[in-house]
Amino acid sequence: MRKYPLLSYFVLAFAITWVLVSPLVLQGLGLIGGVLPGWHALGALGPISSALVVTAAVGGRPALREFAGRILRWRVGTWWFLVSAFSPFLLFALSALIVRLLGGPWPDFGRLGLEELLGFSFLAGLLYGIGEEAGWRGFALPRLQSGHSALVATLILTVFWALWHTPFFFYRFEFGAVQVVGFFMGLLAGAIWLTCLYNSTEGSILMVAAWHTTWNLVNQVAIVVSVEILSAMSVMVMILAVAVVVAFGPAALSPRRKQEMPPLTPPRVR
Repeated sequence: MRKYPLLSYFVLAFAITWVLVSPLVLQGLGLIGGVLPGWHALGALGPISSALVVTAAVGGRPALREFAGRILRWRVGTWWFLVSAFSPFLLFALSALIVRLLGGPWPDFGRLGLEELLGFSFLAGLLYGIGEEAGWRGFALPRLQSGHSALVATLILTVFWALWHTPFFFYRFEFGAVQVVGFFMGLLAGAIWLTCLYNSTEGSILMVAAWHTTWNLVNQVAIVVSVEILSAMSVMVMILAVAVVVAFGPAALSPRRKQEMPPLTPPRVR
């Protein structure tokens, strides 16, 4: 871990998540049954657990304190705070308006029930927003940005992020070439936006986790009330990602400088 902390992080994040969701994979293949509802939420523990383990093993308590400080960093300016917490709701509203203008129906909120609002899907959306961002943006991104432009770092991270999702295709997503390509492009667009948000908030894990969590929850609502709105939201995020690259440039993907993290070093023994 001390020699290759970033590689160690990815390997451990994959291993923890893949082991935890393996019962769902086996169920999806028809080999077992009876997996408890909500089990999918456990997969969120991989990225955050790996980040904590590698940080503690290599950097000790000083590194953990620094990491915790970025998780709790909420003083990022009013504008970026509002964008982080509420922009997915705006994307939903704009998408609903666009779908309506194109002849589609308004979202049918009457289809929402307690299961959609407070059930296991809600719990999974919450846990994945926090658990993933503490790892992907909190640990990996600033270290990748230390040796690469923000865009290249994001591309590298997206490849690992996409591969990490592999088990989900056996029980959660449709598996096919078209679906995989579409999934990757959507993930890349989201990663570019999250890099922009991370760098713009001076490395606040809390802000990217807030956006990811809100996006997950809004998506859950969109899946229930209107698939057309869900598709429109994905397209809007892709347009947003292109706008970020054009407006801010590949070097930082942000109006502020990119957030870099030097290699973790063990604390000196006195």
